[in-house]
Amino acid sequence: MEITGPMLDRFDEVLTPEALSFLTTLQREFGARRLELLEARQARQRELAAGGTLDFLPETKEIREGDWRVAPPAPGLEDRRVEITGPVDRKMTINALNSGAKVWLADFEDANSPLWENCVLGQLNLREALDRTIDFESGGKAYALRPDEELATIVVRPRGWHLDEKHALVDGDPVSASLFDFGLYFFHCAKRQLDRGSGPYFYLPKMESHLEARLWNDVFTRAQELLGVPHGTIRATVLIETYPAAFEMEEILYELRDHSAGLNAGRWDYLFSVIKSFRTRGREFLLPERNAVTMTAPFMRAYTELLVRTCHKRGAHAIGGMAAFIPSRRDPEVNAVALEKVRADKTRESGDGFDGSWVAHPDLVPICREVFDGVLGDRPNQLDRLREDVTVTAADLLAVSETPGDITEAGLRNNVDVALRYLAAWMGGLGAVAIHNLMEDAATAEISRSQIWQWIHNDITLADTGAQVTKELVERIIGEELEKIAAEPGYDEKLFGQATELFKEVALDDDFADFLTLPAYARMP
Repeated sequence: MEITGPMLDRFDEVLTPEALSFLTTLQREFGARRLELLEARQARQRELAAGGTLDFLPETKEIREGDWRVAPPAPGLEDRRVEITGPVDRKMTINALNSGAKVWLADFEDANSPLWENCVLGQLNLREALDRTIDFESGGKAYALRPDEELATIVVRPRGWHLDEKHALVDGDPVSASLFDFGLYFFHCAKRQLDRGSGPYFYLPKMESHLEARLWNDVFTRAQELLGVPHGTIRATVLIETYPAAFEMEEILYELRDHSAGLNAGRWDYLFSVIKSFRTRGREFLLPERNAVTMTAPFMRAYTELLVRTCHKRGAHAIGGMAAFIPSRRDPEVNAVALEKVRADKTRESGDGFDGSWVAHPDLVPICREVFDGVLGDRPNQLDRLREDVTVTAADLLAVSETPGDITEAGLRNNVDVALRYLAAWMGGLGAVAIHNLMEDAATAEISRSQIWQWIHNDITLADTGAQVTKELVERIIGEELEKIAAEPGYDEKLFGQATELFKEVALDDDFADFLTLPAYARMP
């Protein structure tokens, strides 16, 4: 393995010869299969563009009808009623672990800007957190960990199969970013976690098929063999955040059954994937503006109810979606309205049978916990709620056209504004960004740019002004929104210049980029 990124202070503690040898083995043994599966994604996309559709797989019917269950909950994952998400910087590491949540999703993916420094120092932060040597000071305030029994369980989210780590080469080719993030954490922290009575736990993003889950399962099995860790010690929760994966939930659980910790309803990326999968198919799969699409839309309701039904049928946890609101210190009225929406969202999820849910900010932990306490009481989960009343068909999952809502100039401007602000922050090294009292990450930027692409290519007229959404209109709005942003304190002309160029590429080009993070990462040092 060749490391092409700079070896900064203490990087040698993470990028040790032994750890790099471990990564090299994983890359050599599984890298080719990963590339084959990425090509299979492209083949399926071509089929959808040619008029195909998504459905439950006839070849896996026996799995769906079989009698099997996943492994029982692992230590530290029995009770997941509140989970907090966030990047792996030092301050977030301490605050998330101290937040009162049951689980912290330590994120190397959508909430992390993959600067080389972020990816390596994040590994160091996790190791120091487990060793209780991590600390942080800012503005005269010191941050330190609470007693062990008060800390959240760490669950690491590596980057998706589609991403490379360009600063680490094996035989001259970039390492899979998934294997890089997973491998370094597992190598350095698996035994540390076991010594603390927990284990190496993961969230797996962006999967599109059960064959991709099978690859992860084989990686887990091999990694455990290489380090002498008992089979089944690793546990992984899969985010069902792509449209194809919604039709393979049972198969995904089955492939990971010895290592499974359940499924999560990754709703923001799911909306992006709906657009992406059927972007060439006209208005049948056209969504209204982002803020108009709620979890009560029929196709979203079908997706979440099927997830709970599937998980509990197989003894797996079902984890709900993100509450992205960031409380304001200055506007109690905004807080009151938003917190009531958060409460309603968590009440719906807990009532549907979810075992827990996500929040993006420590101030939302008490609300989420209170709602789930009201349903769970002293029980750790709702696995006994089998939801046998739920029946979801492929047509239910595909009923995008039944989604109510409009497309307005305000919605278009919001998409432009959020995407520009987020991409500028991402290029500057921040992956989780508070914008207009919401925590935005790569998933919401993907929705913003893909909606604009879809509206342009379907001759959409705005409900409030009657104007047609064209490249020229979007370019004018980009200029107007940039003028407003430039008048704000802290405006960085270089970063917003890069963000504008990137946004125009992924929203206005005729060719649709699979992920905006791919051309964005190519622009990073």
